[in-house]
Amino acid sequence: MAGIPDIDTHKIYLGPENPKFDMSTLTIKPTKKGPAPFDGTLAVCGPSFFGAHSPLAKGVMNVGAPGLAKFIPKIPTCAIDVEGDVHVLGKSPLAVNVIGNTINTGNVTINGKLHVNGFASWTSSIVATTKLFRVNHPNIDGHYLQHGCLEGPEHAIYVRGRVSVDGIIELPDYWQNFVDKESITVTLTPIGAFQELFVDRIEYGKRVYIRNQAGGKIDAYYQVHAERIDVGKVVVEGQKGDKNDLYVGNEEDEGDAQYRTTDI
Repeated sequence: MAGIPDIDTHKIYLGPENPKFDMSTLTIKPTKKGPAPFDGTLAVCGPSFFGAHSPLAKGVMNVGAPGLAKFIPKIPTCAIDVEGDVHVLGKSPLAVNVIGNTINTGNVTINGKLHVNGFASWTSSIVATTKLFRVNHPNIDGHYLQHGCLEGPEHAIYVRGRVSVDGIIELPDYWQNFVDKESITVTLTPIGAFQELFVDRIEYGKRVYIRNQAGGKIDAYYQVHAERIDVGKVVVEGQKGDKNDLYVGNEEDEGDAQYRTTDI
C-alpha cells in the first residue's frame, strides 16, 4: 500500500466517480462556479472504520476503541467523545440501541412512552398523576390486571396483622428511627363478635397495647400507619413553579403522567 504524506486540501471525497453520490454538495451553498465546499470537508460514500472496530460493518460509520497504532485516548475505552449537541433521526423503531450501562447528568425529557424490561430503581422521588401496577391476569389467559395506588398527604408506611390473647402488637425494630412516633395510628377490626377494643398505650416505635373495655377476649385484625421521617413532608398544595413543585413538562400536558426525580 502506497503511503501518502500530509494532505492540505479543501475537501476529500471517497466514493464512485459519479458525483451524485457526494451528498455533501447538497448541504453546501453553491456558487456560480459550482458547489463551494467548506475547508476540511470529508465525504465518504462507503462504510468507514475508525479505531479498532471489528471487521464487521454494522453501520455506515464504524467506530471502535482503543485507537490504532500507538494512540490511546484519554479515556482508554472511549470510542466517541462529543462536545456539543447530538441529533438522531431514527429510521426504524430502534433508533438508539445501547448495550451496557449509561450515565446521564441532567434532566431527561421523554415525549412518548418509557418501557422498562427489568428492575428500575430511584434514590429520590417519582412524581406522576397516577401510579399503578399491571400484571398478567391470574385467572384469565390473554388478559391483564391493573390496580391503582392508594394515596394520601404524607409519605407513610404501614404494618398489618392479627392481634389476640395478650393484646400486644409488636412493631418492626426499624420503626424506632424511621417514623414519626407521634404520627402512629391504629385501626382495629374485631373478629367473630363485637369487642370494645381500644388502644391503651403505644410504646413508641416498639409496640402497641390493645385492651378490651368489657374485659373480654381480644381477637382482631389491625393496621398501624406512621409517617416516615427520613424524607421531607409532602407539600400538599402550592403554586406552580415554586421550589416544592416537582412536576416537569408543559402545563397543557398535565393530563398525562410526567416523572421527575429530585432530592427531598
